[in-house]
Amino acid sequence: MAAAVDETAQTVLRRELGSFLRAHRERLTPSDVGLPSTPRRRTSGLRREEVAALSGVSVAWYTWVEQGRVDTSRQVLDAVARALRMDSTARRHALALAGFVTEPPEAGTDVSFDPAFRTMLDSWPDSPALLLDSTLDILAWNTAYTAVWPDPTALPPERRNLLMLLIGDARHQRLLPDWQPVFMDLYRHFRTRADQQPPAARSRQLTARMRTERPDLEAWWACRSVGDFTSRTIELLPQAGPPRTYSMTLLLTSEPQGGAVLVQTPT
Repeated sequence: MAAAVDETAQTVLRRELGSFLRAHRERLTPSDVGLPSTPRRRTSGLRREEVAALSGVSVAWYTWVEQGRVDTSRQVLDAVARALRMDSTARRHALALAGFVTEPPEAGTDVSFDPAFRTMLDSWPDSPALLLDSTLDILAWNTAYTAVWPDPTALPPERRNLLMLLIGDARHQRLLPDWQPVFMDLYRHFRTRADQQPPAARSRQLTARMRTERPDLEAWWACRSVGDFTSRTIELLPQAGPPRTYSMTLLLTSEPQGGAVLVQTPT
């Protein structure tokens, strides 16, 4: 039974890698990679044979990789990533999908964190802060957070997820009217980890739930892009008092694995 589960997870990761490569191939034009443009091209972006030639592999082999039919070496994948002009984040993601990094914990694993994180959060009396796991589930928060944002204790544990709150909670959207770019940056951060996990993982369950609850955002759920969250300035509109401006930053942590601290510093 375990072998069957491993084989299924490996097949899923191969398909995810193939989709990721195809999405990058379709975004490029011949001029992007120094090739001449031809007047009649039925294929959006580069052709498979063009990527294969740039990567130094056969067309058949690259096609099989993109179709999720074979495993590939790190050397070949590095060459493909260069041919597709991937940045460092996208390249790391492709390597992770191919199994060249340590996989995150399996679904159902209890997430614990060092109590020192709670002490750290509480040391910021004026900066709302959250401790998040790799799926952006909320593990801990400080008093400054509940002074500005809705208190997570008012929600059932399964709803304490930052992505779910931003797309599905009216209170969060009223407080942060410009929530969409924040969500998309967080969602790309989430995807760098979600695609590496097996089908039963929390991340995949969460993705399915977001698709179900917000089918109007299908273009977002179909997006293949990944990236690191970039610090940004946000403006919050509390029910009482003037607008408040914060610098929002995501600090990665080693424990919990793949976790982060989201801190909002008053400006």
